[in-house]
Amino acid sequence: MKLAKIRFADGTVRVAVVDTDANEARVLDLMQIENCHTLADVLHSPDPAGLANFLIDPNVAPLDLSSVTFAAPINRQEVWAAGVTYKRSQTARMEESESAATHYDRVYTAPRPELFFKGMANRMSGPHEPVRVRADSQWSVPEPEFTLVINPKMKIVGYTIGNDMSARDIEGENPLYLPQAKVYRQCCALGPVIRLANEPLVLEETHITLTIRRDGENVFQDSTSLGQLNRSLEELVDWLGRENEFPNGALLLTGTGVVPPDEFTLEDGDHVTIEMTGIGKLENPVVKDSPSPA
Repeated sequence: MKLAKIRFADGTVRVAVVDTDANEARVLDLMQIENCHTLADVLHSPDPAGLANFLIDPNVAPLDLSSVTFAAPINRQEVWAAGVTYKRSQTARMEESESAATHYDRVYTAPRPELFFKGMANRMSGPHEPVRVRADSQWSVPEPEFTLVINPKMKIVGYTIGNDMSARDIEGENPLYLPQAKVYRQCCALGPVIRLANEPLVLEETHITLTIRRDGENVFQDSTSLGQLNRSLEELVDWLGRENEFPNGALLLTGTGVVPPDEFTLEDGDHVTIEMTGIGKLENPVVKDSPSPA
């Protein structure tokens, strides 16, 4: 089952069950049950799929997916990210930062993973909303990441697509600049749906494809699979929850195995598409403002 937030023309947002096989979305009535009024409330319930089926609103006709506008599938959860979890990411980090190359080499094999805070809902873009390149960056890339949806008990309840925008030049200059390279307005996109984790996930069969288009032409495309992930999903969640708590739940981007070549950087007007098996496509335009005068 897939759940999503749908935005209507009048600006209202409703939660819906998305059926890609039937090409329709069924809106939920979130006023039926006390203390269940958001997507997160459904996700954090003991049986998200059963509750969602129960809450389908019989008074609203199914919506054709071609007419649906998706919003970022997040409420009050914190968004975190893991780094250097794929061999390709390890190589890229070492290439961008000579001074810190050994640190990235070590973290790839170390027991403790790299984890960092990415933001809250106000920094997240939804499908077809802009993601941003920092005006003071000359080398930025998107990072397609399989994203875990975690409830307050630190249980994985779903999966979605994440785009962890990254200023490689800023981080490469000094590893202590990581928060500036990773955390800023419109620094991440999420969506379009959350696939519930109520069926086994076959890592090797879960493919991740990144496509970047410029002026209508493909300028980069590559793929990987979750089978290339160097750490288990449960391991990453366990480390995130150590000495920490998430009363509103969390979303955890699990790292990237697809990185454009060193000579590539995003430009204003580019279009990023991330496709993942069993979830769908996350598409976002890229914006970059002119740098402010010194």
